[in-house]
Amino acid sequence: MMKIRPYLQKWMLQEDLNFLLTNRIPRLALTRFMGWWSQIRHPWVVKSSMAIWRLFSDLDLSEAKKQNFSSLHDCFTRELMPGARPVNLEPQLMTSPCDAIVGATGEIREGQVFQAKGFPYLLKTLLGESRMCQPWLEKLEGGRFVTLRLTSSMYHRFHAPHDVKLSHVTYISGDTWNVNPVALKRVQQLFCKNERAVLHLQTHDGVPFLMVPVAAVLVASMRFHAVDVLLNLQYKGANEIPCNADYAKGQEMGWFEHGSTILIFVPAGFDWAPGIVSGEKVKMGQPLLVKPLP
Repeated sequence: MMKIRPYLQKWMLQEDLNFLLTNRIPRLALTRFMGWWSQIRHPWVVKSSMAIWRLFSDLDLSEAKKQNFSSLHDCFTRELMPGARPVNLEPQLMTSPCDAIVGATGEIREGQVFQAKGFPYLLKTLLGESRMCQPWLEKLEGGRFVTLRLTSSMYHRFHAPHDVKLSHVTYISGDTWNVNPVALKRVQQLFCKNERAVLHLQTHDGVPFLMVPVAAVLVASMRFHAVDVLLNLQYKGANEIPCNADYAKGQEMGWFEHGSTILIFVPAGFDWAPGIVSGEKVKMGQPLLVKPLP
């Protein structure tokens, strides 16, 4: 099996084939099926599914808090051993909320940002028609954005990048396109099409910013500790969800059910932490952005 895996992974990296297999499929139906399948608690199902998962990814469970899982979902949403992700507590640094590969980065100019080189989208389109989101367009103009892509094998929980207050969640239902680089280079405004949640945040010293977890194929399901329902394709509740939750830097805020993307938007004055460039891997708690001095 170990000899076969490199060939399968190389095969899947062929762009046309990758796009066909992960997007030209009944995405919503497959995502609902995966949600059901991942909850099955049967040793044969779990063992065989994880064996297939390992064939197509670099799944590494050496840092997991436990090594035996009752279901695929249990593995997807695994916790890590204490101390596995040290958090940089320097107050001028905003840390990565998750393990990820850095995607597009840049400045927000005239409300425009990029999902990949040459593929722009408007921040107002991403945020939708919500009146709660409209004031953010002015707050974030001239600021910076970063795309953090979680692969299927990564740690899927996300944490507070600073000492923050979560005041509101805007949930936007949508499609479940794959969010890998192949799709980002082919599907215009992909993030604006997919299911997503806009987290309205403010640091304890008054700096407002947004985190936008975006769902994808097989993973249209997000859990936030501050919201008492699972946000997924079956959710029929209110799109505007008031919150009043405080988090210390590095404290867990929620998780994806598989792997996906988190977009971060900060106002003008921020700079990049050393080593934050497109294509590089980051881990939760590692410096991501440098806050402006008061």
